[in-house]
Amino acid sequence: MVKPRSSLTPLYRRVLLKISGQALAGPDSNSQGINQEMLEKLASEIAQVYTLGIQISIVVGGGNIYRGVTGAKAHGIDRATSDYMGMMATIINALALQNAIEHANIPCRVMCAFPIEAIGETYIRRRAISHLEKGRIVIFAGGTGNPFFTTDTAAALRASEMGCDLLLKATKVNGVYSADPLKDSAAEFHPTLSYDDILTRNLGVMDATAIALARENLIPVAIFSIYEMGGFAKVIHSEGSFTLVT
Repeated sequence: MVKPRSSLTPLYRRVLLKISGQALAGPDSNSQGINQEMLEKLASEIAQVYTLGIQISIVVGGGNIYRGVTGAKAHGIDRATSDYMGMMATIINALALQNAIEHANIPCRVMCAFPIEAIGETYIRRRAISHLEKGRIVIFAGGTGNPFFTTDTAAALRASEMGCDLLLKATKVNGVYSADPLKDSAAEFHPTLSYDDILTRNLGVMDATAIALARENLIPVAIFSIYEMGGFAKVIHSEGSFTLVT
């Protein structure tokens, strides 16, 4: 088993990493399902940070399999049912990511927002904290367990409950821009922003509920590229290109 090097003094003690479901499908924006190479890359990136002695929790989305909002609109399914289907998709992704992390010889637990005992533990805050303190990575699946809430909100909620020092959101680009940099070459990069900047300017990097929760609990949010090699560790060391929201 990989052991955290606790003799080092990392900048952060406990962090939460939010990974979109779409990221698990790989760099092709039209891809669906789970890309094995991407899973292995993520596990490697997580292992780099784990060896620093940092306690890591993770929230993963389900958009590579089923997205509640778009699914409801496309198929005429009522929104609550569609969101529950999306929550199930996050569980599939959580199990795949758990397997990849354990193949990297790192202990990992999946905790679900609602009971699904055959494949994971039901979320209990104190038990989750105990896992982290014992050197286990914890993946929170099932979103918040309620419809009408995004996995971004679940990430901010769990980061608040765990007392995290930093919430990291892994995206397709290396931070927040004034416009979509994939469509507008003149888009301006923002290295730092305030919570209010995100909300009042409707920048859309996370939903308003998630940003409001982070602001209320004074949790800084780092937005970085999931595709940059070593991107997770670079943010932890305050290196590389990313946007920090405080």
